[in-house]
Amino acid sequence: MTSTALRLTVYVGDSDTWRGKPLSTEVVRRAHAAGLAGASVFHGIEGFGATHRVHTTRILSLSEDLPVAVVVVDAAERVRAFLPELDGLVTAGLVTLDEVEIVRPRDAER
Repeated sequence: MTSTALRLTVYVGDSDTWRGKPLSTEVVRRAHAAGLAGASVFHGIEGFGATHRVHTTRILSLSEDLPVAVVVVDAAERVRAFLPELDGLVTAGLVTLDEVEIVRPRDAER
């Protein structure tokens, strides 16, 4: 059985904060409070953003502010309704939306 959904990905740095807490933690907290299906945080080992400065775990002096991606997948209308929660929260990151196809075993339907 398959269905379509929307994937929200919020790209930030691990040094980005909201009121003293990691920004990724606040995005997950708000997604949970909004009743979204789930959220996962992925920590990167290397990357660069708008500044074009490469952040990597390979060189100790550049291992600050590694990339972090918060991923949420849910029904399109639920994800779009959540977008205003990110206003003012994600100021230096990148937010993307992708239509995805969900594939799940029949037992997951129960």
